[in-house]
Amino acid sequence: MDDDTEPLRNSLVAGDTEADQVAAREWLKGFGPSNLPKNSCEISFSRSSGPGGQNVNKVNSKAMLRLPLKDLLPSVPKLLHNHIRASPYYAEKSDALVIQADSNRKQSDNVDACFMKLQHLILAAGRSSIRGETSPEQAERVKRLYECAYRCSNP
Repeated sequence: MDDDTEPLRNSLVAGDTEADQVAAREWLKGFGPSNLPKNSCEISFSRSSGPGGQNVNKVNSKAMLRLPLKDLLPSVPKLLHNHIRASPYYAEKSDALVIQADSNRKQSDNVDACFMKLQHLILAAGRSSIRGETSPEQAERVKRLYECAYRCSNP
């Protein structure tokens, strides 16, 4: 019976093993703002646009963070790579993430907002790419369903 149900149980994406899932889950649990590769980021400033009076016209408060993927991806589990590349922040020509913020009047607040967006992007990639752990109760339920399906198809 196990030989017949094994392909169904292990229908994982190519290169996506249970060990990869477990390692990625553990990595995601320990991920926080301190794990961001801040020294690899290029930060530039420009004038913001929109309402704001003379401050918008005089001060370079808009922050733009550029992070080459060659510096980010080695520190992130491979399961997250495709999701990160599919993000709206990904610039294909430069193979980098480009994140900008201009919602605040202060440069430092906008830089913090860029890093917050980067952290949220990585967390979202983890939540969508990494499957949750199966509880023992759920595993037992699935096992019984496979056994029943096997008995019904092989009388």
